[in-house]
Amino acid sequence: MPLRRALLGLAALWLLATPARAAEEVDLLLVLAVDASGSVSEERFRLQWQGYADAFRDPRLHAAIASGPSGSIAVAMFQWTGPAMQVPSVPWTRLPDAAAATALARRIEAAPRLLFGGGTSISGAIDHAMRLLAAAPYQAPRQVIDVSGDGANNRGRPAWQARDAALAQGVTINGLPILAMEWSLDEHYREQVIGGPGAFMIPVASFEEFPAAVLRKLVTEIAGTAPQRFSGARNPSIAAATSAGVCTAMKWPLSSAWNRAPGIACAIGSTSAGGRNLSWMPASNSVGQAILPYSGARSVSTSMR
Repeated sequence: MPLRRALLGLAALWLLATPARAAEEVDLLLVLAVDASGSVSEERFRLQWQGYADAFRDPRLHAAIASGPSGSIAVAMFQWTGPAMQVPSVPWTRLPDAAAATALARRIEAAPRLLFGGGTSISGAIDHAMRLLAAAPYQAPRQVIDVSGDGANNRGRPAWQARDAALAQGVTINGLPILAMEWSLDEHYREQVIGGPGAFMIPVASFEEFPAAVLRKLVTEIAGTAPQRFSGARNPSIAAATSAGVCTAMKWPLSSAWNRAPGIACAIGSTSAGGRNLSWMPASNSVGQAILPYSGARSVSTSMR
């Protein structure tokens, strides 16, 4: 027994004396939180899933990854419904090149749907994403949670509480609200879900618009630059940029990724839904204040209730 205690003591001293291996550095930790609640039919779920898979195959996304200092990002993906109902689809995966991103696309396509109901808890999804970020085997100067869904928070604590807790840890939350079931869902996301430096959202009117929007959103997140806000076709410079297939009118520093592809629409994302005009780009400033897309220069704190 004395010998065993001595050996255990030596082992403990060795562990204390051995420096912990530093986590590998990537440019971005990105958590993709995908709605699998009861309102999402199997067809609609697959449209979301295929949209993500196609995006990770796209050369513009590969170029965005390569444009960072380390040329790599790490991605985790999960399905969510109720407050305690989240299941992993893809564990933390480092993407150092196009081949790794393409392999991730195949894993996404092969992942089955595991949730089918339980309410809609955006707050639960954000809380779970924060746990994933805390346990990530990589470190990065930017941490982003990407929430997509077709309903407002109706289970668990208020979404803004989870949002504010994430923002306090320096995490940015972006959104892709799908307005097929709730035409004003973009307002819920704007006021209670998104926040943090560079936060933005891209609302779409239907699941069919999701694939194009998610590619645009992922490229923006990975490149680390939120486009300036605009108001759809009412902005002549945006209309001109769209017809030219180049996004320079929006002052993106994305020439290495997005602007290489002639013919891409600069205004991907719905500009109208339910008789309302949509400004889908609520940019945020360095202190995490979201500019309301319907209110000109007025801004509100991301702690807005």
